This record gives sequence, C-alpha cells and structure tokens, in this order.
Amino acid sequence: MRPFPAALAIGALLAPAGCATDTPTVLPSAGASPQTGAGTGEQSKFFVQAQYDRELALLGATPAGPAGKPWEQVLDPRMVETTNFKKPGPYKICFSNAGLNNPWRQVGFKTMQAEVETHGSQIKEFVHVDAEGKDQKQIADIDDLLGKGCDALIVSPNTTATLTPAVEAACRQGLPVVVFDRGVDSTCPVTFINPIGGYGFGHVAAEFITARMKPGGKVLALRILPGVDVLETRWSAAKVAFDKAGADLVGVEFTDGDPAKTKKIVNDYIQRYGTIDGVWMDAGAVAVAAVEAFVDAGRPVPPINGEDQLDFLRQWKERNLTAVAPTYPTYQWRTPVLAALRILNGEPVSSPWKLPQPTITRDDLDEYIDADMPPLHYAVCGCRDLPGYPERWR
Repeated sequence: MRPFPAALAIGALLAPAGCATDTPTVLPSAGASPQTGAGTGEQSKFFVQAQYDRELALLGATPAGPAGKPWEQVLDPRMVETTNFKKPGPYKICFSNAGLNNPWRQVGFKTMQAEVETHGSQIKEFVHVDAEGKDQKQIADIDDLLGKGCDALIVSPNTTATLTPAVEAACRQGLPVVVFDRGVDSTCPVTFINPIGGYGFGHVAAEFITARMKPGGKVLALRILPGVDVLETRWSAAKVAFDKAGADLVGVEFTDGDPAKTKKIVNDYIQRYGTIDGVWMDAGAVAVAAVEAFVDAGRPVPPINGEDQLDFLRQWKERNLTAVAPTYPTYQWRTPVLAALRILNGEPVSSPWKLPQPTITRDDLDEYIDADMPPLHYAVCGCRDLPGYPERWR
C-alpha cells in the first residue's frame, strides 16, 4: 500500500501517526515467554472470515473488462442499477481526499487529475479537498461539499469508522457517493472501489516469506498505523499465514512511515536477536530503510516484501534480494472518475468494484523498473496513456 495496498500501499497509505514506541514490542502468546515472541496474539477485530476467503479466491480469478486496462476491469462483477442518479451533463465532480501526505497518494492523485482531463466534455468542474490526514477536517470537508452543488461525491476516507457517519450523511442528501481505496462501515455508497484488498496483499507477502525460511523462523512485522481497514486486513491475513507456518513473530512495530525510525527499529531487533529470518510489511514505503538497516549492520537481508515503489524495486535488483512486491496499484485512482460518470449516465456499475491486484515477482521485475522515473514513483500507476506522462509524475 501502502489496504498500500495495494497496494501504503502499497504502498504507504497514510501520513505518520504517533502509534509506535521507540523500543521493540515483543508480542507474547498464551503460554509463551514474552522473550520468545512466539505466536501472533489476538486476531484483528477487522478480520472477517468470509471476506478473507473471497479475496484469496479472487487472487486467481479472471477479470471482466477491456484487456490492458485493469482500472476498467472488475473481478466477480455484481452489477447494480443507477438509473435513479441519471442526469444531463456536464457534471461537477467533487472529491474528498484523505490526504496527499505520502508518495503513493501523490502519484495516485496525479493519475486521477489526468483521468479527469480526458473527460473534458463531460466534467465541467472537478473540486478536490485535501483532509491532510485528519479525520475531523475530512468530516468538515464533506459537510462543506454537500452545499457546493456537487453532482457526485468521491471519497477516500482517512479512517474507516470515524468517516462512516459523514459518508452516510452525504448519501442521505441523495448524492451518488463513490468510495475508494479505504472503505467505510456502510453500504450506502453506490459502489466501493478497490483492488482485491488487504487480505490478498497480506497473504501473498506472508506466504512468500514463510516459504523461504526455516520452520519457526523469526519474523519481524513492520506496520504503518492501526485503524485503517486495508492495513488491518493486510495484517490479519499475514497472521493467519504466520500461525499456519508456525513462525516465531518476534515483534510488530509501527514505523509511522518514517525511514529513520524504521532503521532504528530494525537495528534494535538485529541487536536483540542476531538473526531475523523474514521481514513482513503492511506497506512498502519504508522497505528500502529496512533493507539498509541489515546492510549497515553487515547482516544478510532476509526474505522481505515491499511494494511497487521504484526505490525498492531498484534495490531489489541491485542487491539481488529475496523479495516480492504485492501491490495496491495507483491505477485505482482512475476508476472512481469512470464510476462517477457511469452512475450519472445511469449505467450499471459493480458494487463492490474489485480491481485486479498484480504481484511483482523476480520473473517480471525488469518490466516495472523505469530508469526515467523518480525513486518514489509507483510503477503500477496505469498512467502511461494519460495526458502529461511522464512529466506530470516526475
């Protein structure tokens, strides 16, 4: 993802929050010594078995939609009618954004802006409001947008539970609401758009790591922050895989998306345990910092996951890492614009709208490394055909 990821990530999906301690947190399990780090503790309250099963099934599903345009494709379509929202254009589309506080979101928003430009005859005005990673500001933003004559509202919620009432208030106004990236605890939006999701991301990364280490190997989990559905589901899926493999989870740490803090955390664990057999991350923005911590300590880099951020992909190739990059592709930022226009045209859309979620492996790594793009660019942007490429994304 940073959920991120996904994608935060799947990139990293949210701005830093004060959720971590400066010293390692070792998680005990029932009957285990806290010093062993055995077990993964209680399952996340966000974990829903049926959703977990569905996402894992979608990992092998064939999408419907135009070939080569994954932002228009859908997995397991579940179409809903939208004729009650049909109205003549051109339209005013409003977007309440959780924030532009990390590279994943910045790349995504540039992609969304370029998508809007391709619909100049249908979109007369595009209004964007940045919540700056603050729940209360986003709640106020949405309330303000309800009085601005929007024809459709796109929302990427800052956090799940807190933003739910604000989204429901927009629905009660009769406004078609499209939620994407992170969800809300409501079925009132016309559709919720995201790739396969956090369970798929977390599962792919954890399965890769556990398959490449000895039974009972020591795993360090690095997270961004709690309370965001896509990040929580990434972690909860990883817990299932780690428990199944009998991994020794020595710690779960929140990095705040801070490279310096990440390096300190990883170094603390290296000093404490000597050998770390795997590093799992719920978002890849600080993956390079984790790699550098092992290099600086003169230790081999264990199996690790990142995302499709170019700095990690380049490190992966240059250092010949044992790595994988599940993604939370930024091309998903194109889809809400397409969905809003279809809804306003009275065309059916899938609800939910599940997008493909590719995983970068060693076999296709070279396809995603673009020497002309900056290190914090996300490779799975689906932006090459959009106006202003590549300059807009540099």
